[in-house]
Amino acid sequence: MPEVSSPMPAIGEQAPDFTLHSTPDQTVSLSQLRGHPVVLAFYPADWSPVCGDQMSLYNELLSEFRRFHAAVIGISVDGARCHAAFALDRKLHFPLLSDFEPKGAVSRLYGVYQMPEGISERALFVIDAEGIVRWSYVSPSGINPGADGILEALEKLPTSAGAKA
Repeated sequence: MPEVSSPMPAIGEQAPDFTLHSTPDQTVSLSQLRGHPVVLAFYPADWSPVCGDQMSLYNELLSEFRRFHAAVIGISVDGARCHAAFALDRKLHFPLLSDFEPKGAVSRLYGVYQMPEGISERALFVIDAEGIVRWSYVSPSGINPGADGILEALEKLPTSAGAKA
């Protein structure tokens, strides 16, 4: 794996496909989610206060995301067992994917891997039902980006009018 990240996928480009562990023995691929919008939320670490607040906020807003038939996926370089404990503690009802081995491979693919810290940036991507990046945002590491931008992006998706029905 190269030490440098790829550039962030541009708006209108195909989102890079990936397969990551959601549990030690189960995986999720971005391509499996085609047909529905996807919110990718890269974050630095499971147990940090800002990350915990951010993931809890998205959990609280799942019904809003589901109005657009959108799947929410959290991604960090933490391992699957760490994610499982964090999700249980925070009562999360969406998958956290482990970008652990090779460390940061998907974060690098999306251009949001921080060297030398070895963590993902706090970055958001909204991907439409056809797998095209429609919105992205990188937040300062210590700031919870909230959900307003995500919801606005989902509202603007061409397929969202039909999804609301």
